[in-house]
Amino acid sequence: MAKRKREEQNKLLPQKKHYRQRAHANPFSDHTLDYPAAPDAIDWAVHFPASPGPPEFADVGCGFGGLLIALAPLFPDTRMLGMEIRVQVSEYVRDRIAALRVTPDAPSHFQNVSIVRANAMKFLPNFFAKHSLSAIFFLFPDPHFKQRKHKARIISPTLLAEYAYVLRPGGIVYTITDVEDLHQWMKSHLEAFPLFEPVSEEELRAEGKGPILDAVYTSTEEGKKVERNSGQKWLACFKRVEVARET
Repeated sequence: MAKRKREEQNKLLPQKKHYRQRAHANPFSDHTLDYPAAPDAIDWAVHFPASPGPPEFADVGCGFGGLLIALAPLFPDTRMLGMEIRVQVSEYVRDRIAALRVTPDAPSHFQNVSIVRANAMKFLPNFFAKHSLSAIFFLFPDPHFKQRKHKARIISPTLLAEYAYVLRPGGIVYTITDVEDLHQWMKSHLEAFPLFEPVSEEELRAEGKGPILDAVYTSTEEGKKVERNSGQKWLACFKRVEVARET
């Protein structure tokens, strides 16, 4: 009976094969995007109808939404927003969330997650107010291997200023990748930025963030692929520092 029920529910979910496109998109290209003039111009009831309000978690480059779907039932009172630049992938996540919201197995779950198609490198402050986030995730981002393309990496000194702006003091930046060079790049840039300080996995687990870390490691399509290929994952987390002179 339980197996048949799961099979019936799976039929309601969108199939990835119908949403396939290129693995990465050029963040410097002119994409056709709608974005708000400011965070207070967003009608969050469209995204979180059960509990309207701004999100607290942001998954930048959320891919197929694995992290959002994993965290949603674990933190039902925390609103979470995914940002994805690719058209087909963002549509898949939107359809996936819509289907999960009406499954009879857990109708109250997944009301706290949503997605926008957006270029976070250009429009992040248009979606998130100052100090509004408690967590921001960069999971298996595009490594942009060629040196001339390093400027397109999602972690850079200029962008770190924006991440520090939207993160509240004590908020956490979570990064993970299977590319050691990219790991060192993200880690070194975050270490050099004065508004972030490294925080160990052990410290975060002691603070009760173990379920978040577990999802960071295992919930995404990229993370599962690394496991299937017996690859290695490098995690680096940083805490937003509180500065007395900030207003």
